[in-house]
Amino acid sequence: MKNNHTTGAENIRWDLSDLYRSPDDPALANDRKSVLEKADDFEGRYRGRVAKLSAVEFAEALDEYSDILEIMGRIGSYAYLMWTTNTEDPALGKAVQESTELSSDLTQKTIFFTIEWLDVDEESARKLIRSKELKAFRHYLETSRLDKPHTLEEKEEKILSAKAVTGSRAWVRFFDETLGASRFQMDGEELTESQILSRMSDPDRETRRKASEIFTDGLVRMKHPLTYAFNTLLADKHTNDRLRKYPHWLRARNMANEISDESVEALVDSVTSNYPLVHRFYRLKKQLLGVDEMMEFDRYAPVLKSREKILWDDARTMVLDAYTGFHPEMGAIAARFFDEKWIDAAVTPGKRGGAYSASTIPSAHPYVFMNYDGKIRDVQTLAHELGHGVHQFLARKQGILQAGTPLTTAETASVFGEMLVFRKLLGSLDKPEEKMALLVGKIDDSIATVFRQISMNRFEDRIHQARREEGELTSGRFSELWMETQVPVYGDSVTLTDNYRLWWSYIPHFIHTPGYVYAYAFGELLVLALYQEYLGSGDGFSEAYLEMLGKGGSDWPAKLMSELGVDITDETFWNRGLQAIASLIEEAEELMQEMP
Repeated sequence: MKNNHTTGAENIRWDLSDLYRSPDDPALANDRKSVLEKADDFEGRYRGRVAKLSAVEFAEALDEYSDILEIMGRIGSYAYLMWTTNTEDPALGKAVQESTELSSDLTQKTIFFTIEWLDVDEESARKLIRSKELKAFRHYLETSRLDKPHTLEEKEEKILSAKAVTGSRAWVRFFDETLGASRFQMDGEELTESQILSRMSDPDRETRRKASEIFTDGLVRMKHPLTYAFNTLLADKHTNDRLRKYPHWLRARNMANEISDESVEALVDSVTSNYPLVHRFYRLKKQLLGVDEMMEFDRYAPVLKSREKILWDDARTMVLDAYTGFHPEMGAIAARFFDEKWIDAAVTPGKRGGAYSASTIPSAHPYVFMNYDGKIRDVQTLAHELGHGVHQFLARKQGILQAGTPLTTAETASVFGEMLVFRKLLGSLDKPEEKMALLVGKIDDSIATVFRQISMNRFEDRIHQARREEGELTSGRFSELWMETQVPVYGDSVTLTDNYRLWWSYIPHFIHTPGYVYAYAFGELLVLALYQEYLGSGDGFSEAYLEMLGKGGSDWPAKLMSELGVDITDETFWNRGLQAIASLIEEAEELMQEMP
């Protein structure tokens, strides 16, 4: 550990040459040209013929379609990965826009294929889906048929695709670039969004309070454009939902997640009814911090008053040891991310906030993006994103149409990876205060992932409904709905000040993927249930687990999870996860008695 500002992650930048060597790489220009030619050829040979294709011919068509998506995925992934490391560079923004426009052009040329497949009568479609020739595409074909009632005529689909370039996609980019360019002056330093947010988990309470004030001041300055972006994207989604005849704003997301509306409602009800667990934990944390009143900026405060940073190399060792201990192959794959420069961890000006693992394309490999600042939460973030990366790496063999998973199970490996690292670290500690610090950090994360995400789902539900019923919303109306949905999760255990009223405006999930947030809660509770299964199972669990990850999105989530002993069709299964969180809180309460 270090006692200064450096962590060793300052030079951890990814090498994207497995995609393209540079923005001027001739291969990039060639791919841009060839993918359009391939799409033209594809359209020329298959338009009007889909319903007449034999199973063998249909498999050949899907292989060609996959090839087109692979090339476009390579181009788009490269542009996006480059841009997120510096959203202030106009050249990188231009590259993203060009890839977006190219993607729209390809959709214009290939949308007929999807529409003609959906027009195939049900009996013929079932025969094709069950054929041995199409076994490798079975789940893709099954799930694509679910979209039939919500797919428009070809001309209409083309219009929606073309308008998205200057509509929703443009506003998402505007949101990201606005926050990417934001700077916050604190103690003589110019901080990025990621850096100022990191200050809010500083051991020093005055630093946290000051960072909270400065961050809020920045949001006030950006209030008008961010509010306008929210309003525009909410209206855009309403238009699309109406045209596609979705009965409510969340139906499209639930379908993509392969989960029923009823299951989502049951999840939300279960979590909101357990909000008292949050109140109980923050009352304990208030004692540990020794404060008279828990404020919003105290929520992620460490309970050990240490300013030491965890070195990047130490974080690497922690994660790889935990992963390897679970399964050697899991550790070996994760090690490749470090050894082959598949991670971008440096905190740099213009870099987008947050973290993600980009699956890119099956013929390449995933890349991990994060802003590593040396806190224990950053170690957990590294474990989380590498979990995604291992999952995506193993699922590549399913091909581009089936490698990806629904969001409800996409968090499986990431949260499981966090749990492995947490338990590995906890078992290595002897001092009660050190154990408490780690335990409280884990509970902090679980509360943020389950309870806070469901409270944000409640906010998202309110703003979509309000935008549809009331028209354009003011920033004050957004803030009102935000506080109405956030106060219940904290109750009287945390004081939410007026500063907190604007903190809805910087959260990217509302903008990037409407309806996403409940998937975090689902994934966390699923993994907590899976982890309990792992603890009570024999040696075969880790093998079965990696086999499940390798199946990607090639089967229904319920079937994949049932092979590991968890029934996600049982709408009470997540109670095992909620009980696991309660057990962690009890563990902390008992440990409190041993504290010096």
